[in-house]
Order: sequence, then C-alpha cells, then structure tokens
Amino acid sequence: MPKRAMIFAAGLGTRMRPVTDTLPKPLVKVGGKPLIDHMLDRFAQAGVETAVVNVHHFADQIVSHLAKRTAPHIAISDERGKLLDQGGGIRKALPLLGTEPFFLCNTDAFWVGGTRDNLAMMAEHWAPDKMDILLLVAASAASIGVDWPGDFTMDPDARLERRKEREVAPFVYAGVGIIKPELFAGHDEDIFRLAPFFFDAAEKGRLYGQRLDGFWLHVGTPEAIVDAERCLLRAAM
Repeated sequence: MPKRAMIFAAGLGTRMRPVTDTLPKPLVKVGGKPLIDHMLDRFAQAGVETAVVNVHHFADQIVSHLAKRTAPHIAISDERGKLLDQGGGIRKALPLLGTEPFFLCNTDAFWVGGTRDNLAMMAEHWAPDKMDILLLVAASAASIGVDWPGDFTMDPDARLERRKEREVAPFVYAGVGIIKPELFAGHDEDIFRLAPFFFDAAEKGRLYGQRLDGFWLHVGTPEAIVDAERCLLRAAM
C-alpha cells in the first residue's frame, strides 16, 4: 500500500459554475459530505499515511476545512501564486511525496457499493517491474456523470490503450491511480498536464488498469450533483 497520495484540489471548477463562484469544487457536498472527504476517508481506511493536497482556487477555504482532519496527515502544496495543472502540481509536490510510488486522486469523483476495497486491490495488483502507472477504471455504462466517449480499452492482461479518435471506449479513468515519481524527473516546465504521461506509458505497454468494484460517480457539473445524490439514496435502500 503506497503511504502517500497526491490529492488534486487546486482547479477552478469551471464546469461546476455557478456553485464554484463562491466555493471550491472539492468542498461541494454530496450526501452531506464534501467531495474531498469522500476520498480522504477511503485513503485513511486503507492505511495511507499522508495526503499531499494542492490548493489554488479559494485555497483558504480548503486549508481551513482540512485542518479539522486527523487522518490521513495533510500536507499542503501551495499553488496560490500560479495554477500548475496536474503534472506541474505533482512536480512541485515531489519533495512532499517522496521517492516511492504514490496514489493520484481527483476530487470530483468517488464510488459507492462494491464488495471489495478498490484501493487495496490496486495496491495488491501494483507491479512496478512491468508498470509505470496503474489506473482505477470504471465501466462507462455503469457510471454517473460520464458525458464523454470513454478513455481506454483494456486487454486480457489489464493493459490499457488510449481511446482512438471517433471511437467509443468501454472504460473511463476513475480519478485514482498509482504512479512512479521518477517519471517526472527532468521536467523543467512549471505548468504541464498529467494525461500525456498516461498516454506515453500506454504506448510503452506500461499503463495498466484495475477495474473498479462498485458504481462510479463523477460529479463535474451542478446537474451531476443531483444525479449523484439520487444514486446514493438508491444505494442506501
């Protein structure tokens, strides 16, 4: 089990407007709980010791909220001065993340249901000799808030391939992964995206997927909040 996680909480949340005109997206509540806490609680239960959280948009609100948590330990990577995108955010946070593989986590999604611990399954299947990145993936057709034609196909050995243009892929990236920090060595730019690292690993045959057990909820728009709330109510029945 990786002991550290990079939690992406710095984005502007433009698709969530007007909600995010006064509130950062990670603090939007679904089921009475802020989105960021849905995943931080799962990491705490899985044994992750430190969550490195980057902040920019309404940073003070996020920092104040996280100060109330006791587990996992929270380390803030401050991007108030410049929003760095996910790749640049990781590069800035590397001194806090250490030299061992760590979890990645978006803060606009979580899952319900399932009989197995998805984070534990990822840790169990992580194989650094053959993988550079392991992504949690969900079936597009069995997810809430998926308004794009999928992200990846997966072969019988769980290798992922990028969706081809004008095609529909059966799996979406569920916002959680395990990645090696050395992939970011030698990158001098401040601002750069994370997705190209996924695609490069896929071309090398070193991007793998772990299929999510449960029902994935992507909460990227105000409309998706309503859909996610309905799904939680059904799951509780």
